[in-house]
Amino acid sequence: MSTRMVTFTLDGRLYGVDVDAVQEVLRGQTRTRIPLAPGTLAGLINLRGQVLSAIDLRVQLELPSREEEAEPMLVVIRVAGEPVALLVDTIGSVVDVDTDQFEPPPDTLSGNSRELLLGAYKLDNQLLLALDVDRAVAA
Repeated sequence: MSTRMVTFTLDGRLYGVDVDAVQEVLRGQTRTRIPLAPGTLAGLINLRGQVLSAIDLRVQLELPSREEEAEPMLVVIRVAGEPVALLVDTIGSVVDVDTDQFEPPPDTLSGNSRELLLGAYKLDNQLLLALDVDRAVAA
């Protein structure tokens, strides 16, 4: 059985989320910061009149900070019917992965990087880390 995943990169690693969870992909959206909000909440985005929370996955996955001049891309996902924007470095493509390619998260990952993953898919030349969107948004 195969699954379709929308891919994106964070700190040079390839991540993916199930295509059914993705609403759209955006760039260059203005974020409004929220005073005293946790570091994972990068702000709020007005998307055609709807206000979305923007989650910085680099902070959430305990990765190094993005260079200040680097503008993140957004993957808008739906969690429990509500849209949430995930800040990512770059957008990849949609790939089909088979369940026989699936493995538990690699032992080289620790902390939130490991806790927020469903597992990994072995692709031809790299690993695709499957993000658990429910956990990533809730954490």
